[in-house]
Amino acid sequence: MSEAPAAPRTVSADISLLLKPPEPRSGWRLLPARVAAMCAVELQKLRHDRTELYTRAVQPALWLLIFGQTFTRIKAIPTHGIPYIDYLAPGIIAQSAMFIAIFYGIQIIWERDAGILNKLLVTPTPRSALTTGKAFAAGVKSLIQAVVVILIAALLGVSLTWNPLKLLGVGAIVILGSAFFSCLSMTIAGIVLSRDRLMGIGQAITMPLFFGSNALYPLSVMPGWLQAVSKVNPLSYEVDALRGLLLGTPAHLALDFAVLAVAAALGITAASSLLGRLAR
Repeated sequence: MSEAPAAPRTVSADISLLLKPPEPRSGWRLLPARVAAMCAVELQKLRHDRTELYTRAVQPALWLLIFGQTFTRIKAIPTHGIPYIDYLAPGIIAQSAMFIAIFYGIQIIWERDAGILNKLLVTPTPRSALTTGKAFAAGVKSLIQAVVVILIAALLGVSLTWNPLKLLGVGAIVILGSAFFSCLSMTIAGIVLSRDRLMGIGQAITMPLFFGSNALYPLSVMPGWLQAVSKVNPLSYEVDALRGLLLGTPAHLALDFAVLAVAAALGITAASSLLGRLAR
């Protein structure tokens, strides 16, 4: 007698594996992908429209060409033997990066009005990952601007370092500083909920942040109250680090990196907590 035929192999388990949706990745695994995606979007925008990059390079060039060269001749500001235009260049790099990041909240409001923000918020992506991605996308955009300003400064004869490790440090400082200022802008956007109000507040705080830092003059020539303001101004720590890296002047690099990293983390936390308010 022949043996009974074997039972057909079930494929239900294989089908269930195919039909079962993948488990959502946790926030810490989503974060690098979201940051990379947002940075790619910003680079794609610049690839298709470089007008903003060119127009934003005009103001830093004027600061270095007119203000820097004039005060180098006057010698009115003590810079410890460094030509004033050299002393000014890191401050202008930080300023131009801040000016890009401080209005980044306008993009969030535009995304809300276009319905994009609501679509992003219903995805499994954590809000902190969305905010971090946008913050570091602003950092990449500011970094491109910083490269342009560095090239302009080099053409004007500013003595900058070309050490690759120091330039990597410059990139990290610019990204951290821009991440904080973009999160500050997104936090303000979550409070005021209006592009016009955000523009007004942004314009009101950019120049005080700039003049209340060590970008134009050393701490020693400031009045006492302005020194106190400068010591709590993240832009001062960004400028201090950029001067130390690009010019080799005495700097507190460990403190500068720590302050900017903590400021960026606090900014991401604040902006993430208000992101849902924008979508209401």
